[in-house]
Amino acid sequence: MKAKPKTDSAKATRAKPADLWKLRLYVAGQTPKSLAAFANLKRLCDDHLKGRYTIEVIDLVETPRLAKDDQILAIPTLVRKLPLPVRKLIGDLSNTERVLVGLDLIPVPRTSA
Repeated sequence: MKAKPKTDSAKATRAKPADLWKLRLYVAGQTPKSLAAFANLKRLCDDHLKGRYTIEVIDLVETPRLAKDDQILAIPTLVRKLPLPVRKLIGDLSNTERVLVGLDLIPVPRTSA
């Protein structure tokens, strides 16, 4: 389930071309929700961060003590380590707009009053 950085140099929506995105996905084994989270994250990264990301998958079934490092309380959880500031998203990452806003790849949509 580990994704390696790509070499494509296309720009992401808001990120600068030189930015390297370091993402860490906490999962619990090969559950459907964990697999969906990884697949959704991989698709979003390929679409919006071509060639400028790494995904580290932490399986808390194998190494539960690592949950303490990023204060993980629910799984799956995505932690954006770089660029700073650190951001966390919980869930299977299926809501594309929510994930893109949460990662700061697109601006928060405005609502009409």
